[in-house]
Amino acid sequence: MWQHPFYGPSEDQEYYFKERCHILEVINHPEAPAISLARARVEPGVTTVLHAVARTEVYYVLEGRGVARVGDQEYTLGQGQAAYISPGTPQQISNTEATDLVFLAICSPRFTPESYTDLGEK
Repeated sequence: MWQHPFYGPSEDQEYYFKERCHILEVINHPEAPAISLARARVEPGVTTVLHAVARTEVYYVLEGRGVARVGDQEYTLGQGQAAYISPGTPQQISNTEATDLVFLAICSPRFTPESYTDLGEK
């Protein structure tokens, strides 16, 4: 079992993901398969690519506001609000404000590239 009680990635580890958002991985390691935690950042006016993840996922908004599309429903989310997304559910989020939308993306089990399916533009 992986035993690392402290996690603190640096800002320079943030990368641009093909989904049209910036990702900073906080916890995502093969030896800790139960969960992953990433900070996602969506620039103003951007809508992420419609996609599905073969994991349970939760978005928890830290800064900004946006509209999350989960399945065939849309939800406006702001600071302190969360969206629960069942495995395989089509999803995307739009930043509707003039500042970055920043949220935590928590996946269980942990996110892997193989769990991601790009559903294209819809």
